[in-house]
Amino acid sequence: MGGPGTLRAAVVGCGVIGRQHAQVIAATEGVELVCLVDVDPAAATALADAVAAEPGQMRPAVFASLTEALDQHAARLDLVSVCTPSGTHADLAVEALDAGTHVVVEKPLDVDLPSARRVAAAAEAAQARGQVISVISQHRFDAASAAVARAIRAGRLGRITSAVASVAWWRSQAYYDSGAWRGTWELDGGGAVMNQGVHTVDLLLWFLGRPSEIHAHTGLLAHERVEVEDTAVATVRFESGALAAIHFTTAAYPGLTARLQIHGDRGSALIDNDRLVYFHAADSAEGDGGSSYGMAGAGNQAHLEVGELESSANTRGADDLQTAHQMQYADVVQAIRTSTAPLVGIEEATAALAAVRAVYVSAALGKAVSLADVLDGRYDETAVHTP
Repeated sequence: MGGPGTLRAAVVGCGVIGRQHAQVIAATEGVELVCLVDVDPAAATALADAVAAEPGQMRPAVFASLTEALDQHAARLDLVSVCTPSGTHADLAVEALDAGTHVVVEKPLDVDLPSARRVAAAAEAAQARGQVISVISQHRFDAASAAVARAIRAGRLGRITSAVASVAWWRSQAYYDSGAWRGTWELDGGGAVMNQGVHTVDLLLWFLGRPSEIHAHTGLLAHERVEVEDTAVATVRFESGALAAIHFTTAAYPGLTARLQIHGDRGSALIDNDRLVYFHAADSAEGDGGSSYGMAGAGNQAHLEVGELESSANTRGADDLQTAHQMQYADVVQAIRTSTAPLVGIEEATAALAAVRAVYVSAALGKAVSLADVLDGRYDETAVHTP
């Protein structure tokens, strides 16, 4: 049970990701899970029972709607975590912000830019009242991602010239059939790019800055009864002049890893499965000799940046993924306690959403599109589809 000053939290949406958030909240110092919300009472009840079974945890109250929870617990809720299907995020986030709570939204912010702008407007007013809103992008908290971001900002990789991002995963037909909302434009917002690739898109923008234009192709190649893409490729030009190639698929049996490689004129880095498996910067104490090349060469300085364990290519487990979420929740708690901005806010989440939207618009129109035009609403009414 939380003591004085403990933040009282609600999780809205008790599916797979809602369970993850509930576990993370239970493990986060200074936060207590007091409320669960789901339109399916059985899902909320089952999660409440699971929480109560953990040592030292109280059983959260259960509600069928956020409105009901706020009506009965308004004076007791400090933080609302939105973990519902993507197309419902904006409505719930705005409702929670208007009720005066801090908010965490699972990625993506929503499925379209008009919805994102509604959240941004509500967030601006809420932030003036001292509220905090953050959108989940837990991979910014991975040791590998943080090390690469530090190196780029310190200029250690020189001018960033290019990047390659690939998420080559497999999702079975049963995955898409498991929920009526999965694979729909209305509630999932897209397929391999929006659902599986948005984290990597966010990291790409964090490392390289704002894109200027995106040219993409998408396809539905290995699944049925799905509206959205299971495969997408695109080229990206950034305002800095850097170029990137992106590849996202849920049709790569049996499923490989998410990889992101960053290249500059003074160094390069490769993140594979959230591990920094290669890093070389010319400013290293190890020098820039002829052994600098190749993954296994002496010039691989990854262990110097993050340590031997974090630079290994071993498969990550559930505990690793939960740790990243815990670090983001700790960042949110710190932002609330210190009245500062969280690492991932509305601006960052909107930029990632706009880049994803640009992929879909480009594929639908068969031409490169400007990210500035996407952000400004030029393509808000453009119908997107999967060839």
